Amino acid sequence: MKRLIDIALALFTLAVMSPALIAVAFAVYRFDRGPVFYRQVRVGRGGRHFHMLKFRSMVLNADRIGGYSTAEGDPRITPVGRFIRRTSLDELPQVFNVLSGDMSLVGPRPDVPAQRALYTAEEWSLRHRVRPGITGLAQATLRSTATPEERKRLDLEYARSSSIGLDARIIKLTFKQIFGTGGN
Repeated sequence: MKRLIDIALALFTLAVMSPALIAVAFAVYRFDRGPVFYRQVRVGRGGRHFHMLKFRSMVLNADRIGGYSTAEGDPRITPVGRFIRRTSLDELPQVFNVLSGDMSLVGPRPDVPAQRALYTAEEWSLRHRVRPGITGLAQATLRSTATPEERKRLDLEYARSSSIGLDARIIKLTFKQIFGTGGN
């Protein structure tokens, strides 16, 4: 049932947000003529690797300049990138990851493989029993202010207690975060 909801809502999102997708793609390209999308290897359900899509919000080769997370005022973030991150528009291309089955609308944000070191074997296994999401419990409650420990705790909590009801609550809280506080 969750997969059917994901597909229906992803298709609805594509239909409604296609003008925004086009506008953001144009703005990202116009800023520095580089690639519009950023593809990064992430870890999905069952520990399977996949390429997650995002609109590129950082300078070219940003991953060679810094780590896998960003901090407030990160100099790698472009001016267009600041706006699309604050409004979460950089995440829109992930609806294609949802349609392909690599991601869900709601679930723990997918980790990069290097983050494996932050978990015990049992925690890593639990975390990857569910499909990763565009938004999750950590993003809906703490947004970009979550510490790695808080994010891990909330991701594992979601993996233990995921349900359609919890997903609906997370989506509601995510909208409050996006239209209230914004991201980094």
